[in-house]
This record gives sequence, C-alpha cells and structure tokens, in this order.
Amino acid sequence: MSGEAEVTAFLNHLAAERKVAASTQNQALSALLFLYKSARSRVGWLDGLQRATRPPRLPVVLTRDEWSGCSPSCKGVRWLIASLLYGAGLRVMECLRLRVKDVDLGYRQILVRDGKGEKDRVTMMPEKLAAPLAGHLGRVKSLHARDLEAGYGEVSLPYALARKYPRAGYEWPGSTLFRPVTDPRPGGRRDTPPSSL
Repeated sequence: MSGEAEVTAFLNHLAAERKVAASTQNQALSALLFLYKSARSRVGWLDGLQRATRPPRLPVVLTRDEWSGCSPSCKGVRWLIASLLYGAGLRVMECLRLRVKDVDLGYRQILVRDGKGEKDRVTMMPEKLAAPLAGHLGRVKSLHARDLEAGYGEVSLPYALARKYPRAGYEWPGSTLFRPVTDPRPGGRRDTPPSSL
C-alpha cells in the first residue's frame, strides 16, 4: 500500500515530537483508518505504529494524621495548599495545577482537570476556605497584571493548547493559583516562593 511509511511516520511524529494527547492521536488514526478502509481493502501497516500513552498516576492525598501534623506549622499560601489537599481531597499535582477558571467560589466547588486516569472531576470546596481563596485570588490577579506589564506573565498550557490558542497563556482565567511564572527573556526567571504571593 502506498503511503504506509508516511502515515506511520506522521502518527509517530504526533506522539513523540508534538506531544499531543492520546485522544488527539487516536482521532487522527481513526480518520486515517476510515480513509484507508473506504478507499483501500487492507490496512496492514499498523505494526510499526508508536501509540501515544497516558502516563501512570499515583494517588497522593493527605490522610487525617498527615493533616494534623502539618496544619499547625503551615502559614499563608502553604496553609491554603495543605487545606485544599485535605479538605477538597486534591492530590499534590492537581492542587498545584489549579487555574483561576477551575475555582468556583459561588458554588463552592473546584474543577480538577486531567486528574487520575486523565479524567476531569468536580470536588467540593470547604466553606472555611472560600474567604482565604478569594483573598488569594485577589493577590494573584494583581501579581498577574504586574507580570504582564513586565513582559513575563505567561503560564504553560497542557498538550497542544498553546499552538491552538496562542494568547491563552496570558489570560487571567488560565493563570495558575500557586506556581510561579517563568520569564521567557534570555536568562530571565522569576521564582516567586508561594509565601510571598
């Protein structure tokens, strides 16, 4: 069949170099299979195909004893992060990846994107965290505006979203709550410790 090597190379390129999500590569593969099945009678070239895989996720949720041990020593933003880990049942990376648009103060809920098993879920926000989170959002918003004025307020976007929406990394709803931003200028980096936010 003509084009076998090119099609396999294209799908491998999507997975290995473009780092697209597994669902994106699967969609491209399905479209190509449909084309080849309707236009050709056989598709025997799939043996050399490198499939995009979903990374394994290990759960890291605070237990009651761990929360009791760290709660008195945490202050400020570190307390807020630890409170979300325990009170909302978030895993460490789920909490650190939270974006402004994922926090709904009105409904007291948090949208966890790309959590365990690469699935999204909604979890409750403890009532006592609503006011501290609102205050934190205000501080992060002013820091975000200051960073944009200085030329380095962009946040990273998952998978290929940065190519699809080039300006989304600069917009307020996509800003992360707890991670520092990186200065894209040569030699420039802003490592803002969470306690200074």
